Formats: sequence, C-alpha cells, structure tokens
Amino acid sequence: MRVVFRVDASGWIGSGHVMRCLVLAGALKQRGDDIYFACLPQSGDMISYIEERGFEVIKLTPSKEPCIPKYEADYDAWLQRSFSEDALDFVQVVGKADLVITDHYAISKPWQKLVKQALSCFLVAIDDLVREHYADLIIDQTLGRKCTDYPGSARALTGSEYAILAPNFAALREQACHRKGPGAKPKVLISMGGIDNPNATLKSLQSLVGEISANFTVLLSPRAPHYEQVKQWCDIHSHVRHQDFEADMASLMLKHDLAIGAPGTTSWERACLGLPSILIPLADNQATICSQLQLHKAILKVTLEDIESDILPTYQRALSLWDELYTANLKLCDGLGVRRLVLEIAQLIEPNRDSNLQLVIANHGDIRTVYEWQCHPKTREFALNSNVPTWEEHQDWMRRKLASTSDFFYLVQDKTTEKKLGVLRLDKLKP
Repeated sequence: MRVVFRVDASGWIGSGHVMRCLVLAGALKQRGDDIYFACLPQSGDMISYIEERGFEVIKLTPSKEPCIPKYEADYDAWLQRSFSEDALDFVQVVGKADLVITDHYAISKPWQKLVKQALSCFLVAIDDLVREHYADLIIDQTLGRKCTDYPGSARALTGSEYAILAPNFAALREQACHRKGPGAKPKVLISMGGIDNPNATLKSLQSLVGEISANFTVLLSPRAPHYEQVKQWCDIHSHVRHQDFEADMASLMLKHDLAIGAPGTTSWERACLGLPSILIPLADNQATICSQLQLHKAILKVTLEDIESDILPTYQRALSLWDELYTANLKLCDGLGVRRLVLEIAQLIEPNRDSNLQLVIANHGDIRTVYEWQCHPKTREFALNSNVPTWEEHQDWMRRKLASTSDFFYLVQDKTTEKKLGVLRLDKLKP
C-alpha cells in the first residue's frame, strides 16, 4: 500500500506533527507499506531529518514569498498558500496514493475532499482541534476527547488510548511500573519541545538552578531560536547537562524523577512511564490537554508569565506529591496506541479481513452494565466465586480494577452498532 503523509514543520508549526507522523509511519512500514512524506520546503522544515529516518520526502512547490502568521492561532498562514493551491500541488506532485494521512492545522475538510476525490484514496486525519474533516478515519489522542465530538460518517478514534508513541515506551512501561521515587538529589528533565519560542527553558533554569539540589538534563534542538543562549547558559553551570537530541526518549525519561515541559505528545510519553511533571503551556492549542491532565491530577501547572514566581514552589510541591502524580500518570496511557491505530487502518483498507468486533477500555460508566452481566446465571456458572456479588461489592471491585496500573479491563464491542457484548480482562498475577 502506498501511504503519503501530508505534514509540515517550521518555526511556527514546531516539530510535534512530524515527530508523531514518523512514529506511525514506522509502524506502517513494518507492516509492509510503502511510506512517503509530502512536505513544503521552508525554514525549519525537518525534511533532512525525515530522510535520515529512512523515509522518502516528496517536496511540494515552495511558496514564492514566505507568509508570516499574524497571530499565534493563524493556522491558515502555516500552509503558506491557499488550501486549494496546496491540494492541487499535492495531487500533481504525489501522483497516486492508496492512503493519505494529514496532520496539519491548516488542512481540513475542503483540502481533504479535493485530494480524496482526485486520487480516489482513503484518508486519515490526525487532529486535536475538533474540526470538520472529509476523512474515513479521524485520530485525536487528546485525553478526555470523545468520538461524539466529531459528528459525521468518519470513524473517530479518540482519547489517550490512541496516543502515538514510539514502541520503546510500551516496552519500558513494565519497568516504569516499579520505579522508585526521587532521592536526595532528584534528576530533572527540562524539555519544552523542538522550538520553545518564548524561551521557557531558560526562564525555568534561571529560577531553579542554585535554589535546589538537583541534576538537570536540558533537551533543546538547534532549530530553537534561543538554542545558543540556552546552550551557553548550561555550559557554565554545574549539574546542568544540555542535549541537542535524544533518539531514545523513553530511556531518557525513565532515568529522571521529574519533568518540566509543555503539553503535547510528550504528555502521553511522560504518562506512559509515570513521570511526574510540571507543565508550562506555550500555545493556546495546549490549553485543553493541560486542563484535562489537571482534572486527572496528573500534572502541576505553571503559566508562562509566572515561571519566575511559581516554578520553585511548584517544584517543591511536585516532590511532595510525587507518589500521587506517578500513579495518576500511569493510569492515563499504556503506550499501545500505535498498535491499535495500525489495526484500525488495516481494517479500513481491508474491511473483510478482520472481525467486526473491537476492544474498548472500560470506564466508570460501564459499572452498571458489567454488574448486570455478573448477575447472569451463566456468568456465575464459570466464575471462580459462584455467589452473585452485591451491588456495593461489585462497585468496589470494579473501581479497584479500573484504578489498577498493571491490569487491563476491556469491553468487547460491535464496531457497527457500538453495542457492548462482553468483558475481556488481563490481570497481572506476579510482579
């Protein structure tokens, strides 16, 4: 299958869209698909980086004059031209595709409709802005997002169970479930993403280094506008180590006790490994993620304007709440999102290949349904305990199971009708 990702990176866009597409591309490539990236050449485009990862990049026609966004959420300007110009250029340059995957805030229904009809292809949209799409499948990994947030005929895969994480996060999760709390000198990872335009990295360092006993690792790319300033600052301070890049983020996170960063895909990476975090939102589109993580008591928040006054007391509070933050994070993401997405995409392309059943993660809204099944005579016939539990006993048991960070509780569901049909549990019996 010929798969083409339409995604860009730049100083305005950042690197997150490209990074998560690379993860999904790697999984599809392992499946045997032919993968291509279609990108617009511009400053900070990451085209060389994508090629270094072993993927062919189809370069779209560069814009004659760069279009500078007028404000933070001026997403249309990210495309550097009208959607129709970009779509027609894409169709002409790409030529053919079985599946097009878009991950771009400037691309939505009009672009997708033009391309899908011109190429007669399947289309998957990765999004977190809850917009209209002309797609067969929509992926939104935002915590708390519901499929009903995307009305229409497209199947929406929503929530952090579909978080697009590199496979080594799932591989190291078992180890993370047994990690210990920080010692006398905590290891702190500061990573604000690939760009960090407001320089939250340096502001955080200046407010913490010298005030606390800790070892710092600072991750900031040479693409960042304040790279040299941050690097020079790190070089003259002991206990502060700067890195341009880290190929194995999962292992790096596992070596640290606390993270300071921005909301985004890295939120699910930290959650998968139970890494307590202080988050500093750098853009308006990060507000929803941050508020959802706060609602689940998984992070502490500091605003960009209040770093100088708030980061130190928030750091001290994070240490005192380390156990609670650690447990709350592990509950949010198991790192298996990409595997789920690959199965869904395979089912989309070959609908008769697999069963019409799917597994969905159980939640508190399912407690009553599962209790009704528990009370059925046939269920008790095969249960370890043949006695029907009381409603109170069942609620207590199921809440404990849902809160577990080592057990898995799924419901079997019909994909077409979304009717829930049964339970599948995986309980960890040995440490």
